[in-house]
Amino acid sequence: MSSKKTARKVNEKDEGIFFRYFIITVFLFFVAIAILVSAFRIGVVEQKEWLKVAERSKRPLRVSPARGNIYSDDDRIMATSAPQYYLYMDFGAEGFAVDSFKNARHNNVDSLSHYLSLKLKNRTAAGYKAHLLKGLKSQKRQYPIYEGRVSYTDLKEIKTYPFLRFHWTRSGFITKEMMQRQKPFGMLASRTVGDIYSEIDSLGVTKGKNGLELQYDSLLRGVAGLNSVQRVGGRWTNIVAVEPENGMDVRSTIDINIQDLVEKALADKLKELDADAGTAVVMEVKTGEIKAITNLGRVGPGRFAETVNHAVADVIEPGSTFKVASMMVALEDKVVEPGTPVDVGKGVYAYSNSKINDHNAHRGGYGMISAEKSIWYSSNVGIAKIILKGYENNPKKFIEGLHRIGMDADLKVEIPGAGKAKLRWPGDRYWSKTSLPWMSFGYEVQIPPIQTLAFFNAIANNGKMVRPMFVKDIMKNGKVIKHFDPEVVIPEICSKHTLKIVQGMLYNVVNYQDPSPAHRDGTGKPARSEVITIAGKTGTAQIASGGVYRTAGHHVSFCGYFPYEAPLYTCIVVISHPRSGVPSGGLMCGTVVKEIAEKIYANCTVFDMKKVSDDSLKVIYPDVKNGDYMALRNIMDELKIKSNTTGKVDSKFVTANENSQGITLKGLPAAGSLVPDVAGMGAKDAVYALENCGLQVTLSGKGRVVSQSVGKGSKVTPGQTVVLTLK
Repeated sequence: MSSKKTARKVNEKDEGIFFRYFIITVFLFFVAIAILVSAFRIGVVEQKEWLKVAERSKRPLRVSPARGNIYSDDDRIMATSAPQYYLYMDFGAEGFAVDSFKNARHNNVDSLSHYLSLKLKNRTAAGYKAHLLKGLKSQKRQYPIYEGRVSYTDLKEIKTYPFLRFHWTRSGFITKEMMQRQKPFGMLASRTVGDIYSEIDSLGVTKGKNGLELQYDSLLRGVAGLNSVQRVGGRWTNIVAVEPENGMDVRSTIDINIQDLVEKALADKLKELDADAGTAVVMEVKTGEIKAITNLGRVGPGRFAETVNHAVADVIEPGSTFKVASMMVALEDKVVEPGTPVDVGKGVYAYSNSKINDHNAHRGGYGMISAEKSIWYSSNVGIAKIILKGYENNPKKFIEGLHRIGMDADLKVEIPGAGKAKLRWPGDRYWSKTSLPWMSFGYEVQIPPIQTLAFFNAIANNGKMVRPMFVKDIMKNGKVIKHFDPEVVIPEICSKHTLKIVQGMLYNVVNYQDPSPAHRDGTGKPARSEVITIAGKTGTAQIASGGVYRTAGHHVSFCGYFPYEAPLYTCIVVISHPRSGVPSGGLMCGTVVKEIAEKIYANCTVFDMKKVSDDSLKVIYPDVKNGDYMALRNIMDELKIKSNTTGKVDSKFVTANENSQGITLKGLPAAGSLVPDVAGMGAKDAVYALENCGLQVTLSGKGRVVSQSVGKGSKVTPGQTVVLTLK
């Protein structure tokens, strides 16, 4: 009986073991099936996707270099780079901690929203919570946390916020780096310095968009380095395989102080005239260095900003500033002499079914004038008659003369997008019978302001035309590796004889004062300065619209140099479409050049004090007060003040008297029990002398003692108060 029970128990035990074995086997079977299915899915269905992931993990990552800085000529930073970051959440990340994000006690969406609201200030905490939960619901892989960009310092702080402090695989927090170009001086020369594209391209660098940023982009941007992801010490980490090569620096020719005053002077005038745009450029005569360049365009009522580099990009009809070039050609070809009479009549001249008008035709014109006065007075009729007289039958000779003096010279301006001067030639499609006279006073030609500036600078530079320079050095790690020297475009634009005549004409445009009752001063009279001598030429040109003038306003201009006797700078100012006042190059632009010239003169003038004449009111010796003898003696010895004191001074206190021979010190007798004389002393010595006698002192005023309430020589009453008046 017992043996049967034993056998039954054994069978039941075996059945239990078999059943458990069966269950395990079935479980392992399904696990094996799952592994096979996963392997099939990864190896076949998702093969391409995983191969891409593997390739990305092998591919080295680029390390962006630091873009080089752009400096002013005195090494102040005009453009530098700073990284900026966009903030995103990857809500579709496989490891995203949804439960922690929604329900955790501390590192949840509520805490995160609170900190983001305090930091970024564009939403309330509730607004951020709603924004982030909306992103969670959307399951977007690149959901923007914040629409703006943050600095690297802010990013480091944000990474410490609740939930975002987790590893990115749990938090889904990702960033996109952008490079922002910062300009510490704001708008100053902004279009000339240029801008960059903020995106970092596939090569790991930023690229220039315009201005010097684009011109010298290959030097500024540097070369990206490489890093790779390697397993070190059981952890994956980034290892720099190739160090990035930072960009070189560029030192420009811009003088920040001159740039600032030029920009302010132009901006004030544009607001006053309610103009559309304006440009002002200052060029150093000998070197061609551009010390200031500002281009302001209207961006709103009374508001102007750098929008287009008008100085180099605008190809415009220059108007009357071009008359100087026409006169120079005519003088060189012996067509005219300065005193040659020219009859401009009543200021209207009919030629080939068209009329040429002077600016004063409504007042009866200038009548008979000399050739040089056609420049002083800016007579269209006068200059047209001179050019027709010499070149009507051979206009090509006139154009060749303009080419010879550099009016269409290739200046190789360093700013991308710079316009090219265009002269109309006989036989061109648009050449007509009237082209020659109209060209003579600045129409039917297209000249960028920078070209006009270079021409006038050549006149100031004794006939030598130099290329406008915007950059003087290329630097690396603070050391100059390439220096740019001034480049001569044309060694001599005309003969010395002609140059001297033209220089005199430009002087009289501004400074001629007509002694006759008519008071016909030069058109540049508004640019006349009592501080510094300016020479130059005014310009006023109607803007054509659809081939028709008188409909689109005017370009007004003034180009000149200063000081006339020894030119240092050339300056051009062009203002487009002034709405307030009668268009006038002298009144509108000449006054700006005058302000610029006077301020540069005031800021840059250095006097040789050895050559300065004596002031009749000057003080030969510093003011010396009566007082302690030894203190005065030490100060006089230290300052090398001459003393003509003779004999030994035994007194503690002395009087000091000044004369042409020096300072005389005379001892004050000891007062003993009498009140001392402290007149002429400073407060310190006077108080010491009186209190040393047992008196109390009250002071009124400052300076030296002029009176004392208790007279000198009075008997001392200990404790008595003496009131001292100082002036």
